[in-house]
Amino acid sequence: MPETNTTAHRVGPPTAVLVLGDGRVVSGQGLGASASAVGEVCFNTSMTGYQEIISDPSYAGQLITFTFPHIGNVGSNEEDLETITPAARGCILRCDITEPSNWRASRHLDAWLVNHGLPGIAGVDTRALTQIVRKSGAPNGIIAHNPDGRFDLETLRQHAATWPGLEGMDLAREVSCSQSYTWDQTAWSLEGSFGRFKGCSPHVVAIDFGAKHNILRCLASAGCRVTVVPATTSAEDVLTHKPNGIFLSNGPGDPAATGSYAVPVIRALLETAIPIFGICLGHQMLALALGARTRKMRQGHRGANHPVKDLATGKVEITSQNHGFMVDAESLPEGVEQTHISLFDGTLEGLRLTDKPVFSVQHHPEASPGPRDSHYLFDHFVATITGS
Repeated sequence: MPETNTTAHRVGPPTAVLVLGDGRVVSGQGLGASASAVGEVCFNTSMTGYQEIISDPSYAGQLITFTFPHIGNVGSNEEDLETITPAARGCILRCDITEPSNWRASRHLDAWLVNHGLPGIAGVDTRALTQIVRKSGAPNGIIAHNPDGRFDLETLRQHAATWPGLEGMDLAREVSCSQSYTWDQTAWSLEGSFGRFKGCSPHVVAIDFGAKHNILRCLASAGCRVTVVPATTSAEDVLTHKPNGIFLSNGPGDPAATGSYAVPVIRALLETAIPIFGICLGHQMLALALGARTRKMRQGHRGANHPVKDLATGKVEITSQNHGFMVDAESLPEGVEQTHISLFDGTLEGLRLTDKPVFSVQHHPEASPGPRDSHYLFDHFVATITGS
């Protein structure tokens, strides 16, 4: 991927560079904050939902390449957020941010990025960059945005090359809440924005490894009173809340690193008869607690068009996904069975215990963005709690 300057719309000297860990440099036009950020370069194929993607805590430590060229066309708002403070480190675009044209927009996406201190670069051949990720794996990279156009490329190359990468990183602590709280916001609707859950049962305790807001909304919409607790909460403290169900949330980083403190907690919770449901990192944490293994994927799954097959029914669901690690299906112990597989590469997408009300999925049934084919899993979780 040679050094290029192919920004659509804007012309003039480069004001941003993307420097990869192998030394390759891509120049373009800066957007967002005038800053630099290092991380793992990944790509997302979604055509909608850029604000939800950037604010998804699971993107901590990553620079997001959007393969869809029209980013910014609906602006930004204060509702399409998956966390209060985005954990992604920057974004990489083909074209300049599109001018917003949407009745819900409250500000330009560029202003939103500036407000959150996130740098970006436009004018990148995102197809070529995606091919690099697909063929060689997700590389280290650094985005530097300087309106003066001056860059110390050698220092940037060194910074990108020496960044340790996501393997071995526990990022859940960084994005988890610091104290427990109650969640009662339900799903957004055109008629009245977000609603409020006013019931008292069943009570679900959600362990926050980097929980997306829409997961919590889906739990509340399914009829759950939700208490969210930090990632490092002990099993004893979880049980003091007297939960009827336990939820293991999504999150960033290496599951093996987070598992150093989360796996013993989950194993203790598995000794109870309380139903457990995990999504994404929560799925991986559950698998580790059951004795399975996880490993880093070369390119990961990130997008809103991933087909997943339910092995029990044969039904194919189109899902939203965001993960760079996976559970090794061959490592599942006796008493744990596969429930879903990816039709892209055959990797494990779901599991369940054969003798307990415990299950998990790798994909994101809450979507946000993406299709809602798997929303039924929240109702299924409630049914395992209530016995209905």
